[in-house]
Amino acid sequence: MSLWESGYQARAARTLRRRDPVLGAVIRRVGLPAIRRRGSVYRSLLRSILFQQLAGAAARAIEGRFKAHYGGRYPEPEALLATRAPTLRKAGLSRQKIAAMRSVAEAYGAGEIRPRRFPHMSDDEFIAAVTPLRGIGEWTAHMTLMFSLGRPDVLPVGDYGVRKGMQDLYGLAELPKPAEMECIAEPWRPNRTIGSWYLWRHLDPVDGGG
Repeated sequence: MSLWESGYQARAARTLRRRDPVLGAVIRRVGLPAIRRRGSVYRSLLRSILFQQLAGAAARAIEGRFKAHYGGRYPEPEALLATRAPTLRKAGLSRQKIAAMRSVAEAYGAGEIRPRRFPHMSDDEFIAAVTPLRGIGEWTAHMTLMFSLGRPDVLPVGDYGVRKGMQDLYGLAELPKPAEMECIAEPWRPNRTIGSWYLWRHLDPVDGGG
């Protein structure tokens, strides 16, 4: 099952609405989900590194300058590795981000990361494959599973927006910890990606999470 399978997102929303009346109120208000694919896993990993610990506007400005050096797109591994660090720093990338992005490019270039295997990996196998890379943590792996690989049952327990949305929607005194999030989202299985998307939309009806 994939998020991109025809009709899946609408079916999942209807199922969630039946199983969880609290989330169902958000679904009725927001309407059917519209999660969009964000490109390849490679691009998703580079983009996540670039956006880490930056406000959205600042990150997008740096992303624009970075992509401009490569004709308006994210570079292939060989092109990124051939670019000198001063050029990347001029675009606004820190030394730490440059090192992390090069780590991803090197892993792809050396065949340590093989995209053809990703569709056949479980979510946990994918997380184990990419998190050893410099600058790649569980949150990045979760976002990549959701928005690049289209996995339908991901609950990003480390995402602030999902935690805050769950706290607000379910009237929790504090931001929920992973175990509490798993418990609340248990009725959502196997559609927790869609449920998480609705938590983003609960907080931000315009932008959402996808």
